[in-house]
Amino acid sequence: MVCELRESTAPPCVYLFGSSRNGTLYAGVASNLVQRVWQHKNDLVEGFIQRGGVHTLVWYVTHDTMETAIAREKAIIRMEAGLED
Repeated sequence: MVCELRESTAPPCVYLFGSSRNGTLYAGVASNLVQRVWQHKNDLVEGFIQRGGVHTLVWYVTHDTMETAIAREKAIIRMEAGLED
């Protein structure tokens, strides 16, 4: 699936950013993926992203609603942490 570039019609996206090969992964959700990528690459997202040097988009998927996107993000975070549902 392709995320639309137009802000008003862009579907919610779940994404993974990485710091380097076999490095740190960061999972997030955004209603405007293009804007979020730009923010990450320019260190405009404070906190973990700036400290960890997590700037490369490695994966994303679109969802029909923000609720399903958030649920998927939480599932990915649980999976990364090795937790079960």
